[in-house]
Amino acid sequence: MRDDREFEDFVAVSQPALRRTAYLLCGDWQLASDYVQEGLIRVYRRWPRLERDGRLHAYAKRAVVSAALDARRRRSATELVSDTSVTGAGTVPDHAAPSSERMALLEALATLPRRQRACVVLRYYEDLPVVEVARMLGVGEGTVKSQTSRGLAALQSAYAAIRDDDLVVSVVGRRES
Repeated sequence: MRDDREFEDFVAVSQPALRRTAYLLCGDWQLASDYVQEGLIRVYRRWPRLERDGRLHAYAKRAVVSAALDARRRRSATELVSDTSVTGAGTVPDHAAPSSERMALLEALATLPRRQRACVVLRYYEDLPVVEVARMLGVGEGTVKSQTSRGLAALQSAYAAIRDDDLVVSVVGRRES
């Protein structure tokens, strides 16, 4: 028997964290909301079984990550990706937007291939062990380790390049170091 009130309570509690994770995977708050919605639909379908197992949060996180990765695989060849996003009702403002370091890190994170990005986000933002990340992504532990290592190296290089581009130009036209 499905208890919709318990599901609604679960959604209210877990949705913000799931949305932040989805945002880190895709870099777009509106897409993140879509991925969370898709993930929560998957949770709702399995709600009675998950409720007994006590694995709600783990399954919900995995469902959101899968929704994000699946959507990238399904993207139509005719769909155009744009750097601009339409801000409308229902969007949540990012109160940390003025932080140049955070923005540089998010920009660098966006340069990573999807699997590397997922491994880095799940390992270091979600603080999941290698075994759990491997299970969530459906890959071996060695793949998680190598993708995380490559992802961190690429993230470090991209972050350094972005921060270097943001250096203040002095009055004589040279970059300060």
